[in-house]
Amino acid sequence: MKISVITPTYNRKDTLGKLYNSILNNLQCDIEIEWLIMDDGSTDGTEEYIQKFKEEKKICIKYYKQENQGKMKAINNLVPYADSDFLVECDSDDYFTENAFKTIKNNCILKEKIYAYVFLKSNEKNEIIGNEFKSNNFKSKMFDLYYKQGINGDKALVYNTKIRKQYKYKIEEGENFSTEARLHHEIDEKYDVLCFNEIVMICKYQEDGYSKNIKNIFKKNPNGYFKFFEEMLKKDFSGVKWEKRIYIIKHYILFKYLSKQKMDLRKTSFVNKLLIFILYIPGIIKSYVKFK
Repeated sequence: MKISVITPTYNRKDTLGKLYNSILNNLQCDIEIEWLIMDDGSTDGTEEYIQKFKEEKKICIKYYKQENQGKMKAINNLVPYADSDFLVECDSDDYFTENAFKTIKNNCILKEKIYAYVFLKSNEKNEIIGNEFKSNNFKSKMFDLYYKQGINGDKALVYNTKIRKQYKYKIEEGENFSTEARLHHEIDEKYDVLCFNEIVMICKYQEDGYSKNIKNIFKKNPNGYFKFFEEMLKKDFSGVKWEKRIYIIKHYILFKYLSKQKMDLRKTSFVNKLLIFILYIPGIIKSYVKFK
């Protein structure tokens, strides 16, 4: 088995060492590893820092650099270089557990209709981010996991590289970010995921990271988010939890306000249309107050 670790990075010289060491700590499980890094225009000496890792020749490291375009475009530009059976995206401020690759090796098998194996993430206190799946080896769609099964929190996806290469993060013109879920929902149309209650990745959210600056990300990338929620409204809502339905509609209204795009409700259900009608004015007022 060969795995590509995909890492977009921007001025994260101080955290990359921990990720590098976590990969080295997993080499005993007899998996071939390549670490692909896309430097998104760092100015903190990242290139020289990575060169030191390369000179150690402990793993295959492929380093690339681009002008600053954002995390998603960095990943889009990096994925085509992957030469492996499986691919896992790992942010430069995250790292792997000691037995991560052994867990992946024991559970991941190339299957025609499975595009990813989904594992748990934890924080540095070993607390699971979000909640667990209802069982191991549980087959689902990513949309169903979060909107029908009640799953929440970031998860670690180990993709079938061949399938993952067929898709890209959709970035709207003039923007540089898109939620990962938009990609997952697109792949959901043809493939499934398998879920396991095993922690393989540890996250440490940075003060200047995406998770802690989500309001600014919303303001700078409203068109992509509007398209994302518009696409969700066209899905089959059978089994979607009520609170999740309201969540989708509230955010659809929010990003309609931020993007100033026209609504197209021709392919959503009558219930969704009715809820949008009821919540529209309160939603626009709340959006104005929050983002004025």
